Amino acid sequence: MTIRVTVWGENVHERKNKVVAEVYPQTMHGTIAGFLNKEDGISASTVTLQDAEHGLTAEKIANTDVLIWWGHAAHGDVSDAVTERVAEAVWSGMGIIFLHSAHFSKPFKRLMGTPCNLSWREAGERERIWVTSRQHPIARGLPDHFELEYEEMYGEPFGVPEPLETVFISWFQGGEVFRSGLTYKRGAGNVFYFRPGHETYPSYHDGNVQKVIANAVRWAHNPEARLLKPTDAPNTPVDKALEPITERGPRLHHDGQEGFR
Repeated sequence: MTIRVTVWGENVHERKNKVVAEVYPQTMHGTIAGFLNKEDGISASTVTLQDAEHGLTAEKIANTDVLIWWGHAAHGDVSDAVTERVAEAVWSGMGIIFLHSAHFSKPFKRLMGTPCNLSWREAGERERIWVTSRQHPIARGLPDHFELEYEEMYGEPFGVPEPLETVFISWFQGGEVFRSGLTYKRGAGNVFYFRPGHETYPSYHDGNVQKVIANAVRWAHNPEARLLKPTDAPNTPVDKALEPITERGPRLHHDGQEGFR
């Protein structure tokens, strides 16, 4: 089975910043899709913020097994309707991977339900990424640790819910540490947050970073059929109860009537 991946790129820095354009001449989203398309069993395409409906039409979402999201400068430009469409797809079973500054993206904050804040410093310092869960599928084929010579620092506390598992922890040259690889389950969907990827540094050209993302795609993929109505909250009539019951006392809603939300 081929895993259908959509790489969502904000596509702002690549068009406006000369340094970013030189580091990623194929764009960041194009670079990520490019190395994923070299993997067996993965087919990756790209969409951007500037596309109609940000490229995430209902049809595109329906044909996406795993969505990868990178955003930074234009989080607020993402429509609430698309944000909700993405969240409902995850609840239905679509996998999603958030990279670097996507911790402040609308879909990530919608799924986490927390501020997702952190401390940061842009100084091109060394990042040492430690594997804290050796047997996790996302860490398959990696050494106990690897380094990125130039990266932006992210520091704790990280304002996210407690994860299912912490796969990576990062140490930075300035002394800070950060939980840099976190897994979650939201509804039927698998969620992974991975920290590296500041746009002025070549992190997505690094072989270990590429391996993490490819592993994460395979981990996030849910081969089961999507749930059709993940937000449905039906009012079950008395005569449809599994065991016979007699209605007692006053009630606010009639059989079949929508509840309050």
